Amino acid sequence: MLAAADIAQYLVSEDPYYLPVRDELQQFEAAYSARLPVMLKGPTGCGKTRFVEHMAWRLGRALITVACNEDTTASDLIGRFLLDANGTYWQDGPLAMAARAGAICYLDEVVEARQDTVVAIHPLTDTRRSLPLDRRNELLHAHPDFQLVISYNPGYQRLLKDLKPSTKQRFVAIDFHYPDPEAEAAIVMHEGRVDHETAQALVNIASRMRHLKGHGLEEGASTRMLVHAATLIARGIAPASACQMALVQPISDDPDMLDALGAVVASVIA
Repeated sequence: MLAAADIAQYLVSEDPYYLPVRDELQQFEAAYSARLPVMLKGPTGCGKTRFVEHMAWRLGRALITVACNEDTTASDLIGRFLLDANGTYWQDGPLAMAARAGAICYLDEVVEARQDTVVAIHPLTDTRRSLPLDRRNELLHAHPDFQLVISYNPGYQRLLKDLKPSTKQRFVAIDFHYPDPEAEAAIVMHEGRVDHETAQALVNIASRMRHLKGHGLEEGASTRMLVHAATLIARGIAPASACQMALVQPISDDPDMLDALGAVVASVIA
């Protein structure tokens, strides 16, 4: 069994700052009260992970997060036998750990994982709420407080790979977008420690950059990137240089696009 001390390290001890933009708090709380699995859909850097952290704190639940990638296997999530000086022993993976302890398990960008890995979560997303640990000959029944949350970016990933309908339809979904300009400016002010005028200028730049999505730009500037720019400005970097560092250079390597993005910055910040 998982020791209480082991799961305590995953408790969110302080309230992560999150500014609600619609009724997503109430939607998540309703889903959690019914222990329904939740899918968060939205662009990169729009606040999905911070939202889950805030909800775990709000609900008083431990949060175990897995950043999925193309090398993530079912064993990485479920567990495996390991070897030490005393012989072999079973080590729960993060999904099994969360299911056993009653934590929230957050699979970030789940579509990046291998397809057979995604299928492995299916038994936890229906009325069975169980996880077969075949190698251990155990059927793990999820703790009553367990909840599974996944996220992905359909706008970007549908061009490369996508979740199967058989997976999507097991979840209730909350759709995320970038906040409206005033809310986004408030977030940038709080997180980046800049004044309102600077935050508004950064949001203005991001808005113009996002209009370039689909016109040579795969993704627009995210709220996270704006916070990075604001943080640099708050630490004495000139606004134009901070924007180059945080908004322009990370988003494209194409010389013509870099020129276009630089022109967007120059049109707002002298």
